[in-house]
Amino acid sequence: MPFAFLNALQNLLPPEALVLDHERLRAFECDALSGYRALPLAVALPASEAEVVAVVKLCRTHRIPLVPRGAGTGLSGGALPVEGALLLGLSRMRSLLALDPVSRTARVQPGVRNLAVSEAAAPYGLYYAPDPSSQIACSIGGNVAENAGGVHCLKYGLTVHNVLGLRLVTTEGDVLTLGGACLDSPGYDLLALTIGSEGLLGIVTEVTLRLLPRPQTAQVILAGFPTVSAAAEAVAALMAEGITPAGLELMDQPTVRAVEDYLHAGYPTEAAALLLAEADGSAAEVEADIAQMRELLLRCGANSLRVSRDETERQAFWAGRKAAFPAASRLAPDYYCMDGTIPRRKLAEVLEGIAELSREFGRPCINVFHAGDGNLHPLILYDANVPGQFARTEAMGLAIARLCVAAGGAISGEHGVGVEKLDAMCSQFGPDELAQFLAVKRAFDPQGLLNPGKAIPTLHRCAELGGVHIHGGQTRFPDLPRF
Repeated sequence: MPFAFLNALQNLLPPEALVLDHERLRAFECDALSGYRALPLAVALPASEAEVVAVVKLCRTHRIPLVPRGAGTGLSGGALPVEGALLLGLSRMRSLLALDPVSRTARVQPGVRNLAVSEAAAPYGLYYAPDPSSQIACSIGGNVAENAGGVHCLKYGLTVHNVLGLRLVTTEGDVLTLGGACLDSPGYDLLALTIGSEGLLGIVTEVTLRLLPRPQTAQVILAGFPTVSAAAEAVAALMAEGITPAGLELMDQPTVRAVEDYLHAGYPTEAAALLLAEADGSAAEVEADIAQMRELLLRCGANSLRVSRDETERQAFWAGRKAAFPAASRLAPDYYCMDGTIPRRKLAEVLEGIAELSREFGRPCINVFHAGDGNLHPLILYDANVPGQFARTEAMGLAIARLCVAAGGAISGEHGVGVEKLDAMCSQFGPDELAQFLAVKRAFDPQGLLNPGKAIPTLHRCAELGGVHIHGGQTRFPDLPRF
């Protein structure tokens, strides 16, 4: 036990900013990916940037690993504690520092909730576009770490497209200002490098966000299809037509029924698949887009179709989609949420592949995803109390990730790599690419203290999996299906 470090930490922070008790530490042993658990050495909860700097410098002096954590809603184990490490929770840094309706920006601390930004901007007719399903609880700092998206990311982009600047504390305790309130800044784009870096490069202490004018009006089409393939093909047809919906989401029948039982959103439970397509803008634009999408969806085989009649019904339609994850928890004691992204034209084929994997591994799987940008969220159902079920579920998750890569996609669209997809990284990248990632990590964190063991696998680990030929410079999985 590093008593000298803990004594120094107690002298550095007030009692309310430090968690040392074993039972209280259990509240921090995992993020929303509950299959992986570990207890940290201690938890520090700084209330200011100055306290963050002081904690980082202390960790550097004592060579104590440091794991940043936001609200703990992450789904890849990115905030999973590491044995012997300090967990640095940023939830007390939750001040909205400035909101400028003229420049349409907000400057916030990392612990500010995603939804709180839009609530603060609402009186000015503005909002913050990225809207993860956990937006009522997730923090802006966590969104930056994972490059979070949401149901409206198809039209309005991910976190990286909506952040103008941030302040970053390095492992040396220096504070960097990356980006700013302008559209561009001189030098390398370290802002984009940092967003989505999962806490491996620095600690975010302040973020400048881009705000958008709230659309004049919006409507959602709720379309039911007789098969998942028909709904997937309708997605491809919509995008091929040149239509960019504000949101385009797909759920299969088990998900629809779970959501309806949980929330009573008014979904047609007889549909094999449900598609939500939203149009927003001026009243004339929405009317034209809805008419065009309605005609195309019917032509693609929709056997039921409703258009939201008012804002209350529109919100109810989206509330059902955003409740898909908690609704899934009623189907089994645990679920494992994957996050692959594929070309839209491969949706139907990959969904068939996931169904085959479900049969092969003997684990039920329901599907909900951001159909417009091909971001899949298969939810594998299991019971962690049954020996062997989690291992089998984890193996199925890796197989799904590899399936996405084989289809020309990626292992993650918005949840990040964390610990969950470390092995999947070996199927996505070759040794030269992984070596470059590790070199960037070393440039920012030469001692390897920030969030160790996350996001980037070692070449040795990949070689053990058989996925990387160290001397061949290629990633090869001979048994991968090809599309």
